[in-house]
Amino acid sequence: MATGSTTPVPAIPPFQPGEPSINYDVLVTEDDRPVDSIYAERQHWLLTTPLNESWKGPGDGAPFFCTTDVALFHTTNQPPFAPDALLSLGVSPPQGDLSLKENRSYFMWKYGKPPDALVEVVSGTDGGELTTKFAGYARLRATYYIVWDPFLYLGDKKLYCFALEQGKYVPCEPWFPGLELGLKIWQGSYQKTQATYLRWCDREGNFIPTGNERAEQEKQRAEQEKQRAEQEKQRAERLAEKLRALGVDPNQP
Repeated sequence: MATGSTTPVPAIPPFQPGEPSINYDVLVTEDDRPVDSIYAERQHWLLTTPLNESWKGPGDGAPFFCTTDVALFHTTNQPPFAPDALLSLGVSPPQGDLSLKENRSYFMWKYGKPPDALVEVVSGTDGGELTTKFAGYARLRATYYIVWDPFLYLGDKKLYCFALEQGKYVPCEPWFPGLELGLKIWQGSYQKTQATYLRWCDREGNFIPTGNERAEQEKQRAEQEKQRAEQEKQRAERLAEKLRALGVDPNQP
């Protein structure tokens, strides 16, 4: 489900927290459709994997749920959306039995809130990212909505960012205070695929690393510390040699 439902979205009633009494088995939570391209698969994971592997959340140990291509249900009598990336703060990933449908999708009545950010990666001209989904996600009250159009299917702009104000989306900069995250364009290789990607970053503009990137960074820091320790040892040995040449025992207090 690369771009989610393109069915026109009827008026959505205001969200009321609280789990309704429903039969989850009748809901279509998965449709087994593949992602639409190798690029899309890489991009979807690059929007979720760094947060899940390296981000500490918007506060010290604050929980969050980040996922890709998972059905987003507002109500039981309308088809779900399937955003390419979903981020919800203050909630945790499902802890129950994942063989049960009630634990396999983002049911707003179970999580008690809309997602805080939704991202769509454009893969054609018929996905409704700036029309159907734009209106539907606003009615769902998702705080931020981001559209990434790397191949310019929708126009001459690659990145569209919106923030919810008084129930409507208005354009905003790619820094999202409510998340303590931003987005930046990155040219690089991910999973051995070189391309232009969209990535999360912190306030200083540093990319949130994947687990592999973080491990490599830690390896480089350890190597630098080792080099500094070796340089300090060599400096101390040179100083000791100079003192001995002057008849001074460097080991004497």
